[in-house]
Amino acid sequence: MEPLQALARVADRAEAWRRLAWPERAALLRACSRSAARRIRVWAEVSCRLKGADPASRWLGEEALLGPAITLRHLRLYAATLAAGPGTPRAAAAREAAPGQLALPVFPGDRWDGWLHPGVRAEVWLAPAAAPARRSGGPGGVAAVLGAGNVSSIPPLDALHQLLYEDRVAVVKLNPLMAPLAPVFAAALAPLVERGFLAFVAGGAEEGAALLGDERVDAVHLTGSHRTFDAIVWGAGEEGERRRAAGEPLLRKPVTAELGCVSPLLVVPERWDRADLRQQAFAVAGMVVNNGSFNCNAPKLILTSRHWPQRQAFLRELRAALAAAPPRPAWYPGAAERWARFAERYPQAESWGEAGAGELPWLLVPEVPAEPGQPALSEEAFCGVVAECPLDAAGSEEFLDQAVRFANDHVWGSLSCTILAAPTTPRPALERALAGLRYGGVAVNAWAALLFALGQTTWGAFPGEPPEDIRSGRGHVHNTGLLAQPQKSVLRAPFRPPLRPLWDPRHRFLRAAGLRLARFEARPSPARLLSLAAAAVLG
Repeated sequence: MEPLQALARVADRAEAWRRLAWPERAALLRACSRSAARRIRVWAEVSCRLKGADPASRWLGEEALLGPAITLRHLRLYAATLAAGPGTPRAAAAREAAPGQLALPVFPGDRWDGWLHPGVRAEVWLAPAAAPARRSGGPGGVAAVLGAGNVSSIPPLDALHQLLYEDRVAVVKLNPLMAPLAPVFAAALAPLVERGFLAFVAGGAEEGAALLGDERVDAVHLTGSHRTFDAIVWGAGEEGERRRAAGEPLLRKPVTAELGCVSPLLVVPERWDRADLRQQAFAVAGMVVNNGSFNCNAPKLILTSRHWPQRQAFLRELRAALAAAPPRPAWYPGAAERWARFAERYPQAESWGEAGAGELPWLLVPEVPAEPGQPALSEEAFCGVVAECPLDAAGSEEFLDQAVRFANDHVWGSLSCTILAAPTTPRPALERALAGLRYGGVAVNAWAALLFALGQTTWGAFPGEPPEDIRSGRGHVHNTGLLAQPQKSVLRAPFRPPLRPLWDPRHRFLRAAGLRLARFEARPSPARLLSLAAAAVLG
């Protein structure tokens, strides 16, 4: 179906969707879950092929995680929220995270969560002075969603946010990279598509421009780069720059966006034993290499203390972990050029891994000066590049205080941040850091990408980025509890996790674990949990 044909059909159903009661919406989502569950394998197989990976390889498990597993989890959690109704969400459990600011515990949310992620806790921090409440009744109308090209759960999840949080029907214009998944998405969410509440369409820039400019579209959401946002909101070239300087947008509609970030990872300089150094280095390497590093939440800047006695030992373990991770196809446009720019700019850059045709080795850039304007601080590589920047801070408290200021003021973007903190880290300094970091998602001892995946947590830039200087975006997505006025999400995990993370490149059963997790999220049961646990424990 052509984009404008799809728009006409969906726009006619906007009022019907707005009138649809929460229990009826929950029933539709449960039907979508059953439909999507039947397409787990084909979804993952198509995703592998469009990224140049063999569907018979372990990467099928990664694509099952990145696509159907996360989507099925969100469908299940949204349905549970809608079935429960718009009552006040766990208000009695709220705590004061900062003066005048409440944090609401959201994870674990049910009996399954504690088994899936042992020891993990997450909160949504509300905007200052906000009280716990569910959003009930968004603005409604029609949304045009411009889908991401890197992770296959993003287009359906962005659509679900528009439907359930904003009360808008949606037309999703897929990134050309994701076009092969259009029939899979339409079949997976057929109960919504068949009733005219949602449509997935393919096309390029011309089709996207026609969709955004149509008077029937009330709002726009996109996942992509800040350059795409600028081109849409202000226009291209000199005229676009003139409009931005004058505050005269080309597109005069509400635009929300999830964009990029030079995602920092803070390594708190405590005493680690040898096993800790190796485990954390492999965990960091896994965060970098997942999905070929084409993730907006992949760590791109590791902040260390120059005075940490174990800094060089950690970097040696990180080098070994990157060398052990097989290079991946450089399937995302411009990856080779961006990789080459960083390699040329930093003569100390080190490449790890034997790359074959169409692949790139992993690039580690140690000893980046802590100077504003350094490319490693101000440009998102969006490929297999990670830099290390040592700060002149002695001790954990001084390091955390300095690293928070440095990340907030000199590192580009505000999407997500990860902290590695041993149990000996001073608690007041860590809590001060969590309150002070101006990021939409902060994770301690786990990859911040978990905040993207869990569903109960929010995902998006820290509020307040002006459209004239957009970086990581505006607004948020996910938030399956439909919490009103979120500011950021904070996650805490054990420093020594009981299970090897699925993103660890050493995981031996990724293929089985990814497929089994997707099936579990479709319909949780003790039997499916045991099957998943076997793959997780053996990994």
